[in-house]
Amino acid sequence: MPAPRTVLLTGAAGGLGTLMRGLLPDYGYELRLLDLRPVEGEPDAIVADLADREAVREAVRGVDAIIHLAGISLEASFEKILTANIEGTYHLYEAAREEGVGRIVFASSNHAVGYTPHPRGDEPLIPVDTPRRPDTFYGLSKCFGEDLAQLYWDKHGLETVSVRIGSCFPEPTSVRMLSVWMSPADGARLFHAALTAEGVGHTVVHGSSDNTRLWWDLTSARALGYEPRDDSEPFAAKLVAEQGELDPADPAQACLGGHFVTDPPIWPY
Repeated sequence: MPAPRTVLLTGAAGGLGTLMRGLLPDYGYELRLLDLRPVEGEPDAIVADLADREAVREAVRGVDAIIHLAGISLEASFEKILTANIEGTYHLYEAAREEGVGRIVFASSNHAVGYTPHPRGDEPLIPVDTPRRPDTFYGLSKCFGEDLAQLYWDKHGLETVSVRIGSCFPEPTSVRMLSVWMSPADGARLFHAALTAEGVGHTVVHGSSDNTRLWWDLTSARALGYEPRDDSEPFAAKLVAEQGELDPADPAQACLGGHFVTDPPIWPY
């Protein structure tokens, strides 16, 4: 499909949103920014809560596509997750349907399948159709988002690429992250591919770089035209020396979701 011109970026003040608003304009996108709080250095950004359906519809009006990064990104009470991640995502999809937006790129997460054991040795990579096994209410909300995307494709013809993001930071910070790390540059490449690939319907992809220690299959992401260029391995020696190799007897180190399966970080409010 032709590259969308104007893209609504929700969660623009967050960590990933900050990275993407610096990188995606190089692909020719005009970004419309939205967040619950002001976006530093962006006086034209929309400050709105996804609970405000009218504000969400106004933010969506006239855009060609949406990258949906907003919501609670760690564990929280079910009530908070319900409002921010489940109802908020529903409001966004309804606004997109009402305004005729053709495509959403939804930030799903590895935590939608967090209890899945990661491969060891020569075991095959985790396929994208592996059964969902959320490790938290947060992960559960990402399962909901994927199912909502499927419903809106089947019922309304609204396309979505659901990206199960591993960890997108300038560099990996743990041995586990060596296997699920997505460099910011590769993140922008993947979002660009997700915005421009033809006939995606609802497609689920794994979001990471082409890591030497990769745990999951990137076939469906590559089918969009994604060509990852980065690898976490240059960071491996230092991290392994500091933290040691992963212990398969420890559930927090044996499952894809890491410590979310045992001691998830809690959202601060």
